[in-house]
Amino acid sequence: MDAREQPAFDSDASRRIYEYVERHGTAERRKLPDIVSLPSEEFRTCLEQLKSDGYLEEEGGTLRIALEFGAVEKYALDEFTVTVRPARQRDFDGLVETIRDVTAEETYVVAETIAEQLLYETAVTRHNAVQSRRFFVATVDGDVIGWTHLDLQQVDPVREVARQTVGVRDTYQGYGIGSTLLQRGVEWAEANGYRKLYNSIPVVNETALEFLTAHGWNTEAIRKDHYTINGEYVDEVMMAYEL
Repeated sequence: MDAREQPAFDSDASRRIYEYVERHGTAERRKLPDIVSLPSEEFRTCLEQLKSDGYLEEEGGTLRIALEFGAVEKYALDEFTVTVRPARQRDFDGLVETIRDVTAEETYVVAETIAEQLLYETAVTRHNAVQSRRFFVATVDGDVIGWTHLDLQQVDPVREVARQTVGVRDTYQGYGIGSTLLQRGVEWAEANGYRKLYNSIPVVNETALEFLTAHGWNTEAIRKDHYTINGEYVDEVMMAYEL
């Protein structure tokens, strides 16, 4: 199941199981039958079908959304090895901390809202009939040090357009990690049929604007006085990348 495919359930019971796991990020298999009010045998049958259809996966009795994003890649740099891979629920705390670290250094309003949304929903992966999201992370020694995020609307008029953000902790900048993450998101979007990526940056974040411009992103529009930052009105630069 990729991002553009909507779950097709055989029964209301299957839908209830999937939606609970999707909303909460993970679920304990032993507790779920009582939570969704299903007899053990019906729960077992529905769960096995959801796993067979590629909607859910199970590890050590924990259920999560099963979405195949691509390979795990490792890059040996001078001082450390960076792993770039799909984000999982276990990355939740490190992902939020990294986004907050980056947005504390630079004004990146969209990324700030992503961190708050994660905290509100407590789930890394989101995939339903309205909206989906995808994260790739960069890790060093298992710790999240960077991310790229794709916000994927599921309604037809905007199904081919996705919003992408990217960020790397200050300590690890200058090694090309941000470029690798950005490209990973671009490749995933292109492979899944998207035609355009976009991002919105406050004009005062010159680092992000220069970074995206250097990677082929173009300014599509400027919204005057869109943000209020430190008591001053700040323009928003709307950038896009055609796939």
